[in-house]
Parts: sequence; structure tokens; C-alpha cells
Amino acid sequence: MPCADNDLNPPCLEALVAGTFALMTCWAAPTADAKLPSQRQRTLMARKIVSNLFFLKSHPHASPGLRQVMERAHERWVMLLESAGDASVVTRTSDPLAALPGGGLLH
Repeated sequence: MPCADNDLNPPCLEALVAGTFALMTCWAAPTADAKLPSQRQRTLMARKIVSNLFFLKSHPHASPGLRQVMERAHERWVMLLESAGDASVVTRTSDPLAALPGGGLLH
């Protein structure tokens, strides 16, 4: 499906997958000359990865198989952040969008 600039539609599936993989690559090798320490860079990137995976696991244009893979990846990244002591991660029990019809909003 082609990407559109309409705020009412979910983010483009391909762009969201590509952006998530780019973040995962940067997470694996944080920039050494950045203004932030490597650990802080990783924490911020991991939060965004968790957010992207959250939206990918229920993206309306993703196949059931892709949604399942993204759900498993989301669970693993949440555990990674929790094990690193980041309590700000949205989990299933604290997800404010989980109660909404349709499984939440995509933006």
C-alpha cells in the first residue's frame, strides 16, 4: 500500500517497518560522538522501537503472520527495557489504548 500524508490513516506499513529496523540498527551501534551517552541513546531508541512495534502488531495493512512476529518482537523489547530498569514502558496491563474499540489508535 502506498504511503499517504493523511493524518486520519495509520502510518504507512513499509515506512514504519523500515524506520523500526533503522532504529534497531542504530540501537545496536549507538553513535560514539553524540551529545548523549550511549546508554541514554539506547534507552530513547528502545522506547521508540517499542512504540513502533506496538503499532505494527495491530497495523490494519499487516498480514496476520507479520502482526504475530511484531507482537513477539514487541514483547521482547518491552522485557529488554524493563530489565534495563526503564519503568516508563507501556505494557499490556498499563496500555491506556487497549480498552478502546479496535485495539487503539494509530498515529
